[in-house]
Amino acid sequence: MPLDPRQLTGLADSHLVVLSDGHRLQAEVAGAFRRLQSDAERAGFELAIASSFRSFSRQLQIWNAKAAGQRPVHDDQGRPVALATLPALEKMHAILRYSALPGTSRHHWGTDLDVYDAAALDDPAQLRLEPGEVSPGGIFDPLHCWLDERMAAGESHGFFRPYGRDCGGVAPERWHLSYAPLAVSCAGQLDGALLRHCWHCEPGGEPLLLRSQIEASLDAILQRYVAVEESWCPACYRD
Repeated sequence: MPLDPRQLTGLADSHLVVLSDGHRLQAEVAGAFRRLQSDAERAGFELAIASSFRSFSRQLQIWNAKAAGQRPVHDDQGRPVALATLPALEKMHAILRYSALPGTSRHHWGTDLDVYDAAALDDPAQLRLEPGEVSPGGIFDPLHCWLDERMAAGESHGFFRPYGRDCGGVAPERWHLSYAPLAVSCAGQLDGALLRHCWHCEPGGEPLLLRSQIEASLDAILQRYVAVEESWCPACYRD
């Protein structure tokens, strides 16, 4: 069943179930993930969730903290960006490279999650979800190589990588998995009118920073940073 507008934009969480570890996903996604976890365990990995559902208000806090200079923004080499020195439009693009616009995050849908191999860490506090962790030689590279093999074989229980390669918008996130059977239809529901409405709601009274720049180039933002390449998942899920 399609999500309603509030569920789609993270303003409601009535489409979710709570997992034993406290994370929240749609029930179908949770079942598929448990099956993937079981497969991973047999292969010697402890597949764990770092992030699942994220509400609109939480995404808004992240976005505004970055836009206000209260939270760091990094470039592709991991270096801090001097955001205060940038014009507003460039500031917006620097944030969008690594952070979703509130209302557009795939984490709102309960279909997407960030994962890691808990068995590879001595201390969970060491987790950073940075490119070096998932690159060749990184501590989570073996897990992701195994996941790549499962995806290629059609044995990943519907999970694939929407940000598997750099298409000039969102930076690659090898740790980000999306449940294609439901996520494809969620992506098709998003449009500019829906987003403008959810920003107007402004939960808690906190306005969206850089909104004028966002509104002026919203169509281009949706194409570059929200839409993902069609081939991110097999055609059987897109028909």
